[in-house]
Amino acid sequence: QMPLQLGRCTAMLPIASLQTSHNSSLSFSSQSSSTAQNNQSPSRQLYPFFHHITTRWKDNDIYGHVNNVEYYSFFDTVINTYLIREGGLDIHSGEVQGICAESHCLFKESFAFPEVIEAGLRVSKLGNSSVRYEVGLFRENAQKPAAEGWFVHVFVSTQTRKPVPLPLPLRNALSRLLVPQAKL
Repeated sequence: QMPLQLGRCTAMLPIASLQTSHNSSLSFSSQSSSTAQNNQSPSRQLYPFFHHITTRWKDNDIYGHVNNVEYYSFFDTVINTYLIREGGLDIHSGEVQGICAESHCLFKESFAFPEVIEAGLRVSKLGNSSVRYEVGLFRENAQKPAAEGWFVHVFVSTQTRKPVPLPLPLRNALSRLLVPQAKL
């Protein structure tokens, strides 16, 4: 496998090339069945999409490490970057929006400023109007995550705030991240 840099996002090569909405080639990594079964400590190959996030000075707390609330911001960043760039989500005037229904984070190691976090993203469940993402936050080139968690979006109408089926472009983009046997 070889990383493919797309701006500040990275996808793993060489398994399957797909055309993105921005006319760039995006590739996804394969997953080993032994790693998928051992999800106690998932490795980076279980995450088909990566986005690099640089920590900021303000992310550190009085204890000298990134404060726990920032990890949820990192989750939000990798998820919404993917939805906007690959699924065509229009956060300003679109007809749907994702509302967080549930989130969880397991902290294994601390991050600190200055550091680059490689945020891995996968989907473990894709429903009619909801999706369960799983996120791994990795140090640069590390194989095991320093933190991992999940985030559930329910997609609702921006007008009624009632759940609606996922629009086809979003569903197609999310299905490329589907790794159903891997669940945190």
